Amino acid sequence: MSTIDAPERATLPLAGPAPRILLIQAPYYEAVVSGMRRGAEAVLSAIGAELQVVDVAGAFELPAALRMAIRNGGWDGYLLHGCVVKGETDHYQFICEAVCQGVMDISAETGVPLGFGLLTVETLAQAEARSAADRHNKGGEAAHALVQQIRLARAWDQGNGITA
Repeated sequence: MSTIDAPERATLPLAGPAPRILLIQAPYYEAVVSGMRRGAEAVLSAIGAELQVVDVAGAFELPAALRMAIRNGGWDGYLLHGCVVKGETDHYQFICEAVCQGVMDISAETGVPLGFGLLTVETLAQAEARSAADRHNKGGEAAHALVQQIRLARAWDQGNGITA
């Protein structure tokens, strides 16, 4: 891991009903994505969230699955987890750019609360470090971001201005 230390993040209470969260995960690297899911579960259980998990074939399928889930509705927020490890071809770059752009387009268009946890790493060891059971866990970080987005959406839905 780098010399930069990840911040300690407290899970603050969330006003209103417990949120329903859909985690869309691409478990190609099962151990890594499972570690990220456990990090997210720790954050979400602290606010009593109901978590539903669905698998997709790979990272490339994450944006389309997100679009389908939003169309179906019923969730207060969405988490995306996956991992792409750089190989010897350009495939890595094309997949990472397509997934990130696809998710950003959907996020900007719909404004749904979203936590984006796609690891784009050079080695599997880097991915394992970012999915470990510590504060560097990117699944937990994505869940923290999602909870903050839900908090903000709820505040705005209630006409509470720009603070959550």
